[in-house]
Amino acid sequence: MKQLIRYSLLCVGLLSTCMSTAQQLLNVGVAGLSHDHVHLLMHQFKEGKVHIAGIAESDTALVARYKKSYHLPDSLFYPSLNAMLAKVHPDAVLGYNPVAEHILVVEACAPKGIPVMVEKPLATTVAQATRIAALADKYHIPVLTNYETTWYSTNQYVYDLVKKDAVGPVRKMIVHDGHEGPIEIGCSKDFTNWLTDPVKNGGGAIVDFGCYGANLMTWLMDGKAPVAVTAVARHIKPSVYPKVDDDATILLEYPAATGIIEASWNWPFSIKDWEVFGKSGYLHALNANQLQQRKKDNTEALTVPVPAYTDNLTYLAAVLNGTVKPGNDLSSLNNNLIVVKILEAARKSAKEGKRITL
Repeated sequence: MKQLIRYSLLCVGLLSTCMSTAQQLLNVGVAGLSHDHVHLLMHQFKEGKVHIAGIAESDTALVARYKKSYHLPDSLFYPSLNAMLAKVHPDAVLGYNPVAEHILVVEACAPKGIPVMVEKPLATTVAQATRIAALADKYHIPVLTNYETTWYSTNQYVYDLVKKDAVGPVRKMIVHDGHEGPIEIGCSKDFTNWLTDPVKNGGGAIVDFGCYGANLMTWLMDGKAPVAVTAVARHIKPSVYPKVDDDATILLEYPAATGIIEASWNWPFSIKDWEVFGKSGYLHALNANQLQQRKKDNTEALTVPVPAYTDNLTYLAAVLNGTVKPGNDLSSLNNNLIVVKILEAARKSAKEGKRITL
């Protein structure tokens, strides 16, 4: 009898755990639909991985396309973020709008105590980023930035290996990021309209892909800003991208290390890799899953463990329930304030042709 009671209690406990897990499914608001990364969220929604409380988008043609593509009801849509937040109170709001408008999302959400996660980068200017940080602090909300490369198991393992002294002190970091160009790879007109705008996006490839390397290097350098930034921006395809650069090289100087970010809309293929040279070895994350280590003449492919969090939603849920403290990690506000400082200095360096100290 006692065994039966214990078994029954165990079943109830398991059921409660399952119910609790189901109840923890995030209920998010969506600010904007013009960023093509929102398709990833829509697929997560269709797969039952997230609830959508509402979608704020003023472009009626864009709304109509998403309604048709994902069979979304009219009741989900609102003409503005303020209109949406007057009716619903989501667990968090995800920003899929122009980078320059991320500040508007935080200004609307922060006073209501609603956390925010935006697509990279955090902001186009240091002034915007500083304002975002002030609002986050005043209203005690997390403001997070989502990068595709955050969820690469190889990048997570590179960080772990470096911190375990697998290659010695870091001397040089190199990041290559980009593709053939947003228009060339078929990004939507809604996306490229602002992605190629110097105000709405803050620049071209120097921002769009320069932010990835700045994010990773700031993380590996334990949240410390570089001493100085030097950048060269090029206009290889002015007929395609008349308003912004399409290729950039950014040099970051640290007291004992150097970072080189190669960001471009002119690669012959899509690339997001990360090389780290230490005093005694070398690590190369070729992509999300392949990692090589070299010591002297010995090169080997490493087996990469699965990280604790593999996408933005599971990470966001962990932050909201207190399991994770962002600290200085890749999505954190601390890290991304430095990223924006690096990008602003890079644009200034490229424009003025000189080294910018931070």
